[in-house]
Amino acid sequence: MRIVQVTPWFAPHLGGVESHVMSLSRELVARGHDVRVITTKHDPAIPAIAEVHGIQVVRVKPRAILVRTPIAPRIMGAVLGTRTEFVHAHSPPPLSAHYASRAAKAGGLPFVVTYHCDIELPSLAGPLLEGLYRRTIGATTLRRAERVIVTTRTYAATSRAVWRYNPEVIPNPVDHRRFHPDADGASVREKLRIDPARPVVLLVGRIVPHKGIEHLIEAARYVPEALFLVAGEGSSLEGMRALARRMGVADRVRFLGRVSEEALPRLYAACDVFALPSVSRLEAFGIVALEAMASARPVVVADIPGVREVIEDGREGLLADPVNPQDLAGKIRRLLGEPDLRREMGRRGREKVLGSYTIAKVVDRIEVLYASVLEGRGAQGTTRSGTRSPA
Repeated sequence: MRIVQVTPWFAPHLGGVESHVMSLSRELVARGHDVRVITTKHDPAIPAIAEVHGIQVVRVKPRAILVRTPIAPRIMGAVLGTRTEFVHAHSPPPLSAHYASRAAKAGGLPFVVTYHCDIELPSLAGPLLEGLYRRTIGATTLRRAERVIVTTRTYAATSRAVWRYNPEVIPNPVDHRRFHPDADGASVREKLRIDPARPVVLLVGRIVPHKGIEHLIEAARYVPEALFLVAGEGSSLEGMRALARRMGVADRVRFLGRVSEEALPRLYAACDVFALPSVSRLEAFGIVALEAMASARPVVVADIPGVREVIEDGREGLLADPVNPQDLAGKIRRLLGEPDLRREMGRRGREKVLGSYTIAKVVDRIEVLYASVLEGRGAQGTTRSGTRSPA
């Protein structure tokens, strides 16, 4: 099948949606599908057309980027100019999916959208603008979709944008072959000059407001025996470094910057506990928590819709009250103080990934959904006598 994946951003841009589209596209290519990713050209140094891991990537120049949202109507032409049989868009940021839906409608192409999370605008007018978008362009985009996919049941039940569309729940995948318990974490500790006996707490993600990194920094005050590692880059990086200094924990909270794909599995293996203290509906799943679980590491994640569904509290990790650094610290201390519990939770986390979240299992479900959409189109266009209907 010839498939177009439309996403606002794509590698080397970092983020959960980008990671999801990459994993999905690589597996579809491995299964013999012809996959093209249409995205935006956010960096002049990146070629407009390239091949990445067997995926054809087409980048169109946006007219502008407002509130981290590319405005790129050229996506419509790129979709219509591609010999494709299926259009799968990813949102947010939201407008790329809208352009993809218009192109699919114009070309009579089957269209599905994965709704990764709600949008949030950090301003006083934010809620008003969010509601306006949800009732207009957002609603039109979702109505045009023959299937709407969300990644967790709790998000499907709590998002005002999608619940009326009877969304299908298909989780994000994780590459269990890349993230595994046997990765060489000792080499990372040696490179970072970390005592092998010292407890390490890790967070991986973009350094942006909705990740709740300030709460992890404050939690570090209550876990003096541990070293906290924060891997990633983003708009809040300098602010978080300054906060660590003000909190008096700059010597125990290390910001590692961007970590290469090759080194990331070893970084997970180097930690004792993984923490994800997100505070916003922009964090709807938490792929990084799954990567830690695949690496057999226990996780402490914020008890918010979507993210909480990755684990069963007390089994693969612990849920922490959001925006509560003391509770987060207490959960981390509990795991650091019980090595047997950490090992057991890590084992269960790895088992959970293998049971439900491998790339193969997730893409099996995506392929079934694609086939269902195509079958439904065939049934709608055929009368009982077997001839095509005038519509």
